[in-house]
Amino acid sequence: MDSLNQFFIEYGYWGMAMASFLAGTFVPFSSEAVMGALLVTTGMDPMLTVISGTIGNVLGSMFNYFIGRIGSIEQISHWMHVKERRLRKTRDYVEKRGSWLAAFSFLPIFGTAISISLGILRANVWGVIFWSFVGKFTRYLIVAYSAVAIR
Repeated sequence: MDSLNQFFIEYGYWGMAMASFLAGTFVPFSSEAVMGALLVTTGMDPMLTVISGTIGNVLGSMFNYFIGRIGSIEQISHWMHVKERRLRKTRDYVEKRGSWLAAFSFLPIFGTAISISLGILRANVWGVIFWSFVGKFTRYLIVAYSAVAIR
């Protein structure tokens, strides 16, 4: 994992966006570790790092969203190794509340299920993008300024 983190660190803002994209999908990966390493060990601008991370992570969530749009719960459970029970439970919860729940798509484990469920439910794509951006930007802002504080 260290060599993978090093790869992302070497690419700076693009590496942050790539790491965040992976973390935004169903791939278990910590973009926060990459962000922390970038900000603690380099002179990268915290706000540009937050923006590149947010864009990558939103794109990762949208990848999940579109997987949800093209597949059924059974297919998605099989392809992505997410339990059907968790997908159904999340789908039911999302169905009652709407696209603003995308703001919580940054949450580990649940975030993937939220993004997929929003796709299955055909939630408004612009609402999903907006709320995903709000949640992910806020999270990365906290991570970035925490890393800068310990620099």
